[in-house]
Amino acid sequence: QVQLAESGGGLVQAGGSLRLSCVASGRRFSGYAMGWFRQAPGKEREFVAAISWSGGRMRYTDSVKGRFTISRDNVKNTVYLQMNSLKPEDTAVYSCAAPHSAGAGLGNSPHDYYYWGQGTQVTVSS
Repeated sequence: QVQLAESGGGLVQAGGSLRLSCVASGRRFSGYAMGWFRQAPGKEREFVAAISWSGGRMRYTDSVKGRFTISRDNVKNTVYLQMNSLKPEDTAVYSCAAPHSAGAGLGNSPHDYYYWGQGTQVTVSS
């Protein structure tokens, strides 16, 4: 049984920072890219960032470039999302995701991913 478990969400003031973590268990994700998505109330799920297995390639949506950093620790089977200079519009449920197969590219669509965590709430107050 594959499980992705996010943590690190919370309430923060605008301009503040949070670091989200996503721990993968149940299988070895060797060779797998990982992604972060978010979904605000009444809106569709939105791509945030993705990272290759090696960590050498990253991809971000334009609205978070320069503020968010995705990273991973493959020994710990964990992916991180460091979020700085947070804005109220960053408020959403953040979920991590993994594709169905190793070697997949850094997709930016939910359809590119197969395994999903339950999500963690991030609320940014103005």
